[in-house]
Amino acid sequence: MAKVLYEKDGRIGRITLNRPEVMNAIDDDLPVELAAAVAAADADPDVHVMVLSGNGRAFSAGYDLAHYAEGDSTNQVTQEMPWDPIRDYRFMWANTQHFMSLWRAMKPVVCKVHGFAVAGGSDIALCADLVFMAETAEIGYMPARVWGCPTTAMWVYRLGPEKAKRMLFTGDRITGLEAEAMGLILKAVPEDRLDAAVEAMARRMASVPVNQLAMQKLVINQAIEATGLMNTQRLATIFDGITRHSPEGLTFKARSESVGWKQAVAERDEGTWDWTRDRPIDETD
Repeated sequence: MAKVLYEKDGRIGRITLNRPEVMNAIDDDLPVELAAAVAAADADPDVHVMVLSGNGRAFSAGYDLAHYAEGDSTNQVTQEMPWDPIRDYRFMWANTQHFMSLWRAMKPVVCKVHGFAVAGGSDIALCADLVFMAETAEIGYMPARVWGCPTTAMWVYRLGPEKAKRMLFTGDRITGLEAEAMGLILKAVPEDRLDAAVEAMARRMASVPVNQLAMQKLVINQAIEATGLMNTQRLATIFDGITRHSPEGLTFKARSESVGWKQAVAERDEGTWDWTRDRPIDETD
């Protein structure tokens, strides 16, 4: 079964993350299939705009930790020590570039977020040109607490330094309403109006000639890229590997293996575990 679906609907190319049984969690295949769907839409002269969404209960819950953190997958993102940083970088940089196919595409991409767009799922969503969220949907990068650094670095480019720091110093999740107020996304709407809002925007944009859309996107993206976007992403990708092989990162991986990733993630997100000492946080320390 395809993990990313693509269909052409008149002037709109519809790209859908399709691992609903795990809330569209990212595995080895999903980024590759995402980039292939973007390429298909971008190469079709009849497609003017893409709409990116997720099947099931959420847009994307991020990397599949049952696969990468708890299990014994063929592509462990935490290696046995001593680790090979270039092997790590090669894998994560490829994923970053697959996500960035949304940014690099000549056609604009509208992302529709329901449920969650968290961790690596937020990396995907924030590479789109416009993001709509349900008001009660949540977005955030919780691995900033331990075991991750957002490789696309889109938080700072969308929010500016202080608000990006507010999100990445805490790893908090925020609602669609909060994300709109903060300037992270374009629009938050009630969930029962999300589809209609995205369709209205996509169809409005689809009435514009492809070359006009492409030129506007290229000019705006160039202004961002001129600030050193790729350099920032390279550093973020290097740091992402380091976070997973730091003492605290290795403790998180071991904890995931011993108690299961759901409990380890809960301890991480709630701030109840001391990853340096590998024990519950003692407020008297």
